[in-house]
Amino acid sequence: MKNELLIVWSSGEKEVAKKLILLYGSVMLPRSYWDEATIMVWGPSAKLLAEDEEIQEQMKTVQKTGVSFNACVVCTDDYGVSEKLRELGVKLIHTGELLTEALQSDDVKVITF
Repeated sequence: MKNELLIVWSSGEKEVAKKLILLYGSVMLPRSYWDEATIMVWGPSAKLLAEDEEIQEQMKTVQKTGVSFNACVVCTDDYGVSEKLRELGVKLIHTGELLTEALQSDDVKVITF
């Protein structure tokens, strides 16, 4: 059984991104807290990530550890940031399906910020 984590990042607050999502994100795989981890960018966080270079740099550090990033394509289209997030290596998806599967799975833990 895999030990997986899905972080749903919806907050557009920079401090939440820096001090929670991306700080924890940078250590959770290297310290073997989880076998796999995904950060789902949803809502206002998509705009923050697309516009803030400091957050982008911190995200790249997290990506290098093996954490995958995806984003709600409806949100990124609404904010006009789809292309920027693609350039950053964020996979654009319909997040409702992935979130539902994770919530119904015994193998995935879900936390939200």
